[in-house]
Amino acid sequence: MTENELVLKVQNVSCGYRKGGVFSRGEVQEILHDVSFDVRRGEIMGLVGESGTGKSTLAKVILGILKPDSGEVTHYSHGPQMIFQDPFSSLNPAFTVKRIMEEPLKIQGIRDKQERKNQVMEMLRLVELPEECLEARPNELSGGQRQRVSIAVALIQKPKFVIADEPVSALDVTIQAQILKLLKKLRKELDLSFLFISHDLNVVYQLCDRVIVMKDGQIVEQGDVEQVYDRPQHEYTKQLLAAVV
Repeated sequence: MTENELVLKVQNVSCGYRKGGVFSRGEVQEILHDVSFDVRRGEIMGLVGESGTGKSTLAKVILGILKPDSGEVTHYSHGPQMIFQDPFSSLNPAFTVKRIMEEPLKIQGIRDKQERKNQVMEMLRLVELPEECLEARPNELSGGQRQRVSIAVALIQKPKFVIADEPVSALDVTIQAQILKLLKKLRKELDLSFLFISHDLNVVYQLCDRVIVMKDGQIVEQGDVEQVYDRPQHEYTKQLLAAVV
């Protein structure tokens, strides 16, 4: 696999924390152990596992929020972004949608108001939100609309790689389907690659090209979605699939 075909390469990453805090002398609790995988251009890579298995810690390491104790994370695109599970945690409740969407552009250094407006309107169109949403605040929107705003904020700086951390788990099934359809459309229209984190194997099967299965901070299985789902090799993967109703 050449660099031109990748957006991300994670090599032998381990990461933990010291019990009792950073400055304590307590033993190190390892969260990730020797994690290696890559994400290819244009693909949606699923990451599944039970709560507490290290999925969110891995996302933070990839984004540079946490430093790995060992191993290496290599990005082949600039400015990776993240879509969060709960938009309330990432959208300022005091700001209108217009201001929320303009903030990343201001940080990016775009001073021209008309240029910012044009980009906001284009992104609003891409995430299929009506223009009247611009003057609303997050609490005035539906759950699905808030998640569309969260997606728009993540994409407005034109990243090529996006981590989506449980982005549909808080939505009802009908809205879930709409957001998954939107992500597929955006992947195609904007040439995006995703790391899609979820505990829902049905959602991963619908959306992803390949999948990583994690248990206790380690990758126990990875491969094409159909291969892993139809012919799971690891006992933990078999247990997860058996639990799917």
